[in-house]
Amino acid sequence: MAILPIVKYPNKRLKVKSQVVREFDENLHKLLDDMYETMIATNGIGLAAIQVDMPICALIITLPREEDGQQYEEDRLELINPTLLKTQGTTTYQEGCLSVPGFYEEIERFESISVGYQDRFGVEKVLQADGLLAIAVQHEMDHLNGVLFVDRLPILRRKKFEKELKRIQKEQKAKP
Repeated sequence: MAILPIVKYPNKRLKVKSQVVREFDENLHKLLDDMYETMIATNGIGLAAIQVDMPICALIITLPREEDGQQYEEDRLELINPTLLKTQGTTTYQEGCLSVPGFYEEIERFESISVGYQDRFGVEKVLQADGLLAIAVQHEMDHLNGVLFVDRLPILRRKKFEKELKRIQKEQKAKP
């Protein structure tokens, strides 16, 4: 397994709409395993394939367990070609993103969702999710459509974000 480079905002590759996965082969399995290693190494709870420059409809999520805050590989969810089937209610949650490091904003999402997807072998499944899992799935599914959480910000908060990002980028360029 390998740790893959994460594509960072404002890279235009993050805006690419991902393609449906048709081959459920060893290449896909290796990518999913590498995505998991990358996500864990960067302290994430979710990662979409487009974030490692693979524009395919694949994402992974591993939430920390409530009892010890640790992530375990056996809790890893792999959703290939996910589709929202049903949504209910709304909630807000302070989200962050491995492609937009250091930024966290309150984002409105559906409170509970039902998602149809395929596993790494192409078997069709349905996931019922609420709470943090529902939020994480929606966040990662947005990536598959070229949408980042900052794209969901109201215009004034979006402008504030862009201004702060430019300031940070300027500071980073000034460092020797």
